[in-house]
Amino acid sequence: MNAAADLQQWLDARRLEVDRALGEYLPSPPDCPTRVGEAMRYSLFAGGKRLRPMLALAAAEAANPSNPGLARSLAMPVACALELIHTYSLVHDDLPAMDDDTLRRGRPTNHVVFGEGLAILAGDGLLTEAFALMAREPRRAEGISTAELTARKLRALALVAEAAGACGMVGGQAIDLEAAGARTTLDEEGLRAMHARKTGALIRAAAGAGAVMGGASEARLAAIESFASELGLAFQIVDDILDVEGAAEDLGKTIGKDAAAGKPTYPALFGLERSRALATDSIHRALTTLRMAAISGHLPAIAQWVLTRTT
Repeated sequence: MNAAADLQQWLDARRLEVDRALGEYLPSPPDCPTRVGEAMRYSLFAGGKRLRPMLALAAAEAANPSNPGLARSLAMPVACALELIHTYSLVHDDLPAMDDDTLRRGRPTNHVVFGEGLAILAGDGLLTEAFALMAREPRRAEGISTAELTARKLRALALVAEAAGACGMVGGQAIDLEAAGARTTLDEEGLRAMHARKTGALIRAAAGAGAVMGGASEARLAAIESFASELGLAFQIVDDILDVEGAAEDLGKTIGKDAAAGKPTYPALFGLERSRALATDSIHRALTTLRMAAISGHLPAIAQWVLTRTT
């Protein structure tokens, strides 16, 4: 079996596990009001690549290649929490006050279906439940003391919270809003810094938190986080390219909105050809980092997929 087929088989199996766990972890009536539960599930189970959960699970395996099953079970709550946070960010990004979009993952956005007020509450709910989940699970693990498990959970929580907050994803979105409103102009460094916060921070945290839960050494954790930083940049560059030349039916969202809104993007600053080269360079650096640290598993194949994806 070639690397691409092997990765696809692994991704298919892991997505089923993540979706099953998400269904179990997310509150439902009567624990929460019916309508807000419906709104959360509408966006959470609308499809999507599940990239951040996949990264967390792959990084956990890389941290403990001798027992990948145990590593994945330890990282599964973090993986699910990351998808909750990512989905919250999409729900809020689509609001009229933000990107004002009506299509996400191939169907009407949350606020179109449930109204703005409930969409905001659904996003708030997803974000808050993510941290409750990470604090609560896993409750125990064979061969790992309660103190060690608690230490891993706290460290993973800190990584994800910082990545999702004002110094990370929220801060990146604020920069994006200012740039789209022509209140500021971004050069190459500014564009990279914005995306490092808006998209890259949570991707880096996904890999880092997964590695922490898997029991990575400090050296292996540093290599995985460095890899993920380059992966996050490449992912965003490719996303910008697909907004120019992708197909709406493949991407499941409105195409060309970034250009129409005057948003700073890599193709707008560098053109398509140079943007592709920049994405390739980032993936090359990511793969080099893994090779130097003798890390294999599924992380290299995920990097290659990010570079060649069409969705």
